[in-house]
Amino acid sequence: MLKEILRKEDCASCRFCCAFRRTSLWETPIFTGENIDAIRENVDLDGSVLREFTSDSQNYATYDLSGKYLTDSPEEEAPCPYLGGRGCLLNDEEKPWDCKIWPLRVMRKADGEIVIALTPTCPSINKLDIETVKTFVRTKLQDDLFAYAAAHPYLIKEYKEGFFVLS
Repeated sequence: MLKEILRKEDCASCRFCCAFRRTSLWETPIFTGENIDAIRENVDLDGSVLREFTSDSQNYATYDLSGKYLTDSPEEEAPCPYLGGRGCLLNDEEKPWDCKIWPLRVMRKADGEIVIALTPTCPSINKLDIETVKTFVRTKLQDDLFAYAAAHPYLIKEYKEGFFVLS
């Protein structure tokens, strides 16, 4: 989604968004029913890592990383089970929305307002001028992001302090 402003090579070499500290497990991606079906159809992927659930009468899944940590450190990172040596193993149909829109997040503020926010931890996006990012989101992505979030309200994250609101 952001390939017009982020270089694929920068993202592929970084992979920051493909590992999760215990303190950031709320960021673990959520897969929709469509993603789950596509993963099941791919014989090269291990669908057993997904933990399915239903919300708003729609099927979703995530994965449990708790058994992947080797220490008790809250700063230790556990990689996504779909991260391979050459990058993400998922194709576009299999990849969850959270991953497709990273480092953006659609979030719900305490007053109920839904916003598009930028994570403060993405090294690549933080090298760009914030006004460039803001303009890109507002002119190219905003309507699609809000529409998808409205169709899948479970994917909306609660707003966290430190996330820069773009729209």
